[in-house]
Amino acid sequence: MTTAGALRTGHIGLNVTDLDRSLAFYRDALGFQTLGEGKEDGRRFAFLGRDGRLVLTLWQQAEGSYAPGLAGLHHLAFEVDGIEQVREAESALRALGVEFVHEGVVAHHEGAASGGIFFRDPDGTRLEISAPHGAQGAPAPAGAAPTCGFF
Repeated sequence: MTTAGALRTGHIGLNVTDLDRSLAFYRDALGFQTLGEGKEDGRRFAFLGRDGRLVLTLWQQAEGSYAPGLAGLHHLAFEVDGIEQVREAESALRALGVEFVHEGVVAHHEGAASGGIFFRDPDGTRLEISAPHGAQGAPAPAGAAPTCGFF
């Protein structure tokens, strides 16, 4: 198969049950900016991004919460430059009452320098904020298996 160039992720689209609730979470808890919004009954959506670049689209068309046992999205991971930024995000999320899957920063696997925090959005979608280094010595909840795979 030939492509016109190297593929990279453009943006992620998530189905949500309540656009207002999800929009507040992704804006207030994760710092995304609303780039555009559709408010037509039955066709509500929001474009979210940073510095004018689209990162995430929320579509209000789900009838139930995220189901990890079904095919589709496993989790959505955001990366920051360093572990201190992960800890800052953790503090901000805790102040908003977000529930975490693991306690504090955890390593991606046993002995890894990379690691992060794992939590869920209001519809239960699994989320991660991680850094490529700085998690040395942090616990690895799944041992040698990838932490981000089993939560």
